[in-house]
Amino acid sequence: MRNSGCHALQASPVFPAYVEQALAGSDPKLILSGVMDRSNGYEGIAPEFLARRGSGRSTGIGVNQVRKWARTLPPGAAVIDLGCGPGFPITEVLVAESLSTFGVDPAPSLVQAFQRNLPNTPVVCEAIQDSRFFDRTFDGVLAWGLMFLLSPEDQRHLIERIAGILVPGGRLLFTSPAEPIVWNDAMTGLESRSLGAAEYRRHMSAVGLSVASEYEDEGQNHYFDAFKDAHSLANPR
Repeated sequence: MRNSGCHALQASPVFPAYVEQALAGSDPKLILSGVMDRSNGYEGIAPEFLARRGSGRSTGIGVNQVRKWARTLPPGAAVIDLGCGPGFPITEVLVAESLSTFGVDPAPSLVQAFQRNLPNTPVVCEAIQDSRFFDRTFDGVLAWGLMFLLSPEDQRHLIERIAGILVPGGRLLFTSPAEPIVWNDAMTGLESRSLGAAEYRRHMSAVGLSVASEYEDEGQNHYFDAFKDAHSLANPR
């Protein structure tokens, strides 16, 4: 089931029915409505986002840290990039390191750009909160610039789900400020919220994830590098 799904997704991204309708032009505002938009505002500012960050290959803030992390994984390891956006510059690093890479993003325009940028990499257009994550497990999960966009409840639930899709010993890398803080996203204007390092550590520990290290990049993004305990019984669903 995993292999057949991956081959199908390499041909074209999978969009929910309402997104297919909007992209077809029957209702171009549908995906931007308060009810339908699950992209935390990023579909609405997709052109600006792509101009700023979606065109540079292997350059930009976060690239070096993700590359170092990717090189700690076994050759050919299966990795999923949550909130992958257009694939540049972050997901492309995983591909360049010869990892078996998968992407998930809720913004249709960014998923379309992802397919143009990385046509041989499986990607689905799904809200992170209820994504099926390709119905498989992974050796690594990356969530760069995603966690703090979600509500506190959704962040905690996502950590639980990540613990479920990681194999024992699997690695998680995500970014969020070390201090509990609330701010408005610079591009969308929507609220972002970090639970803070202490709460992230506490919740990860409760689901069998241990933080190996924390560090910051040149853009002052704070990283949590964690692994799944070898004997964890976390359930993905």
